[in-house]
Amino acid sequence: MAGRIRPSVPGRDSTGRVVVVSADIGAGHDAAADELSHRLTGRGLRVDRLNFLSLLPRPLNTTVRETYRGMLRWLPWCYDALFSATGRSPSSVELLRATLRPAVRRMLGRLPLDTRAVVTTFPFANQLLGPMRTAGLISAPLVTYVTDFAVHPTWISRGVDLYCVVHELSRQQAVAGGAGGPVRVVRPLVNARFAAPAELSTRAARQRFGLPEQARLALIVAGSWGIGDVARTAAEVLATGCAEPVVVCGRNERLYRRLRRFPGHVLGWVDDMPTLMRAADVVVENAGGLTCQEALASGRPTITYRPIPGHGRANAAVLSRSALTSYIAYPQRLRPTLTELMARAGDAGARPDDRVDMASVVAEAIPPVRWGWPG
Repeated sequence: MAGRIRPSVPGRDSTGRVVVVSADIGAGHDAAADELSHRLTGRGLRVDRLNFLSLLPRPLNTTVRETYRGMLRWLPWCYDALFSATGRSPSSVELLRATLRPAVRRMLGRLPLDTRAVVTTFPFANQLLGPMRTAGLISAPLVTYVTDFAVHPTWISRGVDLYCVVHELSRQQAVAGGAGGPVRVVRPLVNARFAAPAELSTRAARQRFGLPEQARLALIVAGSWGIGDVARTAAEVLATGCAEPVVVCGRNERLYRRLRRFPGHVLGWVDDMPTLMRAADVVVENAGGLTCQEALASGRPTITYRPIPGHGRANAAVLSRSALTSYIAYPQRLRPTLTELMARAGDAGARPDDRVDMASVVAEAIPPVRWGWPG
């Protein structure tokens, strides 16, 4: 069949390549793809990166991204309703799959002939690639890494050979949601520096960011877009008197300007989050998949508070059941929880992680090279 991916043949690189499909919508999907690409390259594999949104015709690619950002920022109730509706209705996922069908030819054109495995870190990609795999248009195994703790139905598709999740509850959710392929629990795809032995002491980390050396600090993170009730969370943390808030606004310039005179410590975009987390006594997050996984990897006590709509609340539900973080459903619980976590903050540190490495899983999924000419 024209455009079909075939295994490597003699005379080509015996390892072929891995294509990692992500999307530049927020930072979580791309960050996971970046980390996986780095680990696979370290194993000697060739990696191609593909932005799923680039398959959509202009200006639709930009429209999808900005509509999503706009709903999160200005119409959170609308995003929450849409997330819930697509989670309850199988027909909505079928509609998404049908909408993406015209992109099949473009996808085939972006996949090299020597592709040995395709890995997705964005759910919509599964709704395009899964049917292509089922139809025989792709012969390479299709693996997906779920960037959230909650497994929304848009992650699930026929044709996905292997699902990778970061917690046992996520695995159970994927199986209950109809995952046809195996589901494995893997180590989160976050930068190894979060869990690495401290390069800097807490004091040195604070000096790097101009933070007070003796104060109790609560780091408030809200993803790359600075989405959610960030200002309210900062004010409520300050009002407890337990800790000084350190607020990361990400790329949200409007939020940064709004909080510029806030009595706490306000930062814009931060390139060195592992060091900043090391400077904090506790992390307060709103159930974004990436930032929560980074905080947990760093070993810092973590509070889930005022989760963002949609996937944030879905992640918070899983986190609450797992007790990975301290989930606070009511503002009245903020002060006692902060007090409790601050009391044991000095014992914080990354713990050994015995989950399998995602790069190992992908490497195992690559089929062996068949030497000799077909026929």
